[in-house]
Amino acid sequence: MTHSKPVALILAAGKGTRMRSALPKVLHLVAGRSMIERVLDTAMAAGLEHPHVVVGFGHEQVRARMDGAGWQVQWVHQIDQRGTGDAVRAARGHLGERAGTVVVLSGDVPLLTPASLTGFLAQHRSSGAAASLVTVRVDDPAQYGRIVRERPGGPLSRIVEARDADPVDKRIDEINAGLYAFDGPTLFRYVDRLGANNAKNEYYLTDVFGMMVADGVVVNPVAMAPAAEFLGINSRVELAQAEAVVRERKVRALMEAGVTVHDPRTTYVDDEVVVGADTVLFPGVSLYGKTVVGERCEVRSGTVVRDSVLHDGVVVRECSLLDQAVVGEATQVGPFAHLRPGARLGRDVRVGNFVEVKNATLGDRTKASHLSYLGDAALGADVNIGAGTITCNYDGFHKNRTVIGDGVFVGSDSILVAPVELGDRSFVAASSVVTRDVPAGALAIARERQVNKEGYREILENKHADSCPICKAGGGGKT
Repeated sequence: MTHSKPVALILAAGKGTRMRSALPKVLHLVAGRSMIERVLDTAMAAGLEHPHVVVGFGHEQVRARMDGAGWQVQWVHQIDQRGTGDAVRAARGHLGERAGTVVVLSGDVPLLTPASLTGFLAQHRSSGAAASLVTVRVDDPAQYGRIVRERPGGPLSRIVEARDADPVDKRIDEINAGLYAFDGPTLFRYVDRLGANNAKNEYYLTDVFGMMVADGVVVNPVAMAPAAEFLGINSRVELAQAEAVVRERKVRALMEAGVTVHDPRTTYVDDEVVVGADTVLFPGVSLYGKTVVGERCEVRSGTVVRDSVLHDGVVVRECSLLDQAVVGEATQVGPFAHLRPGARLGRDVRVGNFVEVKNATLGDRTKASHLSYLGDAALGADVNIGAGTITCNYDGFHKNRTVIGDGVFVGSDSILVAPVELGDRSFVAASSVVTRDVPAGALAIARERQVNKEGYREILENKHADSCPICKAGGGGKT
């Protein structure tokens, strides 16, 4: 039975020697997503079905990462990595004669867009060819395979890989982009005929095109642009180039959707981040993961937000760090604030400079403006946390919880030793160490009574003079 839609066959078995990494090449991230996930995203968005992924080096890592992310793919193990033709051969037992159109993509080409892939497939279908491939023109062909035509602008003759190209072939600026569409049975018939008589002693999938042309099989080269979409990632330098392209696309899309970005060059936004209209991103902002920023927000310079939700009207001041936090409408955070995982801030909350919140909820209109740590705590609405307040949540064995009711006032430099509960509208005097629950409306004073020692300065100075050799010799006086 033939599949009604094209089948995706993604080649992802290579080690990526020039990456100089223990991590399989296709797992390296581009703007927050691995290369292989980006290729799969594009394939699915273009309507391809039944994705088959050929893995080899580090296949356990690739499968574990992708299975853990919920991807439903058919894994093909290429035991010995002997080239792209060998990779397609390995998939034959999984695809066989069932496959109608097989679309071969490279797992290390993460910039391809669904629109370009869809356009290529439309040209393949309309051509009636048994095989189609994408070609692009570049200023520096480098290590890419060259498209050799019978004459300039004429039909395809063959593809020659860079290592096997002679000086004349190397001057060709039209290259193979690594994106193919085949009639399935025709593909596997020619793959069976591949040899490894080349500089790398590998089975090149690209050799099937020359064989098809020689046999009179219709091959359709599709010239496409821009070339940047077909950048293959083989080094950290190329990885950085791809990252720059993806981030530029994302920031441009945000600006076109009504987001102000003061300096696109220094604003880093991952693909899956959502930002609402009329929000302003200042220079040096980084938004990562699955972060969602509402409308009319301000995220100021030096701030890093990861996997967090900022509701409408939030202001995050300079140099704050938010990680897996939720920030309510019209709340202000920072500067220099740290919201750690589990931080949940209500509406119109104020969390100021050098305040750290971890696994804690702050109710509406609650304020912690300076130099405080609120960990494993539940704070009600309209609470005031004085400067220097600490919730002591860890006893050396377990994390304990602090519960603070509505309208509570905690004076500066107070320590709340969990587990402890402060009742609604209670007070804690400044510099108190609170170890017991405070009833609603009560004032807790947990400190020593002040004692003033009169004349203490003179006592200290005399004590120093009696013990100092210089003073005793008359050379120092009181110091």
